[in-house]
Amino acid sequence: MLLGDFGADVVKVEHPSKPDPSRGHGPGGLWWKVLGRNKRTMTLDLSMPEGQDVLLALVRDADVVIENFRPGTLERWNLSYDRLRAANPRVVLARVTGFGQFGPYAARPGFGTLAEAMSGFAAMTGEPDGPPTLPPFGLADGICALATAYAVMAALRARDSTGAGQVVDLSIVEPILTVLGAQPTIYDRLGIVPARTGNRSVNNAPRNTYRCADGTWVAVSTSAQNIAERVMRLVGRPEYIAEPWFATGAGRVEHADELDAAVAAWIGARTRAEVLSAFEEAQAAIAPIYDVRDVLADPQLKALDAVTTVEDPDLGPLRMQNVMFRLSDTPGRISWPGRPHSADTTAILTELGFSPSDVDKLRERGVV
Repeated sequence: MLLGDFGADVVKVEHPSKPDPSRGHGPGGLWWKVLGRNKRTMTLDLSMPEGQDVLLALVRDADVVIENFRPGTLERWNLSYDRLRAANPRVVLARVTGFGQFGPYAARPGFGTLAEAMSGFAAMTGEPDGPPTLPPFGLADGICALATAYAVMAALRARDSTGAGQVVDLSIVEPILTVLGAQPTIYDRLGIVPARTGNRSVNNAPRNTYRCADGTWVAVSTSAQNIAERVMRLVGRPEYIAEPWFATGAGRVEHADELDAAVAAWIGARTRAEVLSAFEEAQAAIAPIYDVRDVLADPQLKALDAVTTVEDPDLGPLRMQNVMFRLSDTPGRISWPGRPHSADTTAILTELGFSPSDVDKLRERGVV
């Protein structure tokens, strides 16, 4: 999806009788409308020699093949990288798996939930006296997708110099482990194991969610020293600023209870509109805690067209997240939402030189 947003001709290959499970995810199958956007869809049974031949015909003119089967699956289908490279020496093969192509867990099935558990994310997420907490969405999957797009672009850039493709080996665990920060280094040097801190930060305070008088919520961050000072002046506790411990984020964390109490009391006596206005005037960092209704109504996100409208042939106008950044000269775009299973099989096979009778024979044999 991320590559297709910026012009890649993405061909999604699915089994003829077993559509991708993501088509059934979420209410009404709408998740596929987003995930499958800008992709052409075709079907191939890669366990059949004829299906392998069709895939190799695709590979001959492709820049990248992305697969997320368990290690050894492509090899079992006689589609190893050596064979792909024989068809196209410039092709990049991105292999995304639960645990990587080698090691004691390589053969295990893997999902984002397992990566969120094994990376350390769940252990440090949640309230101090509560259980480890998993996100209610595909966090590790999304981070892995960003990493895969980055890895593909790095491999293609290297190809500009070498003229040859290569293999990208990426597990779902590694990207989320990377974005969790310096925990392995801190443990290695200091023996510190991150604890669950709820909405608090181990790096600065006050940092939390706070309830307003009208029952709504806001989030406050004081990652910069000058912001922390502005917040304390705003909530009527400027005396804290003169304390020696207030001069660093680590020092403020040790006094998070009293800082939180001061901020919570001030915010709790005011409506969210009053709180946001006062923080903005003080140039302190704050954000309302939104649900999806608020996201769609927010004027800043509207100005960015962060959620845009795409025309769907079945459902009509469909709102979804836009491409995630803007390029000044070559902007991305959503050309179409996720398409039906096998919608483009005939067109793609025709592009590859298959005649109508050839396509009919492939369908009769269950190859497509």
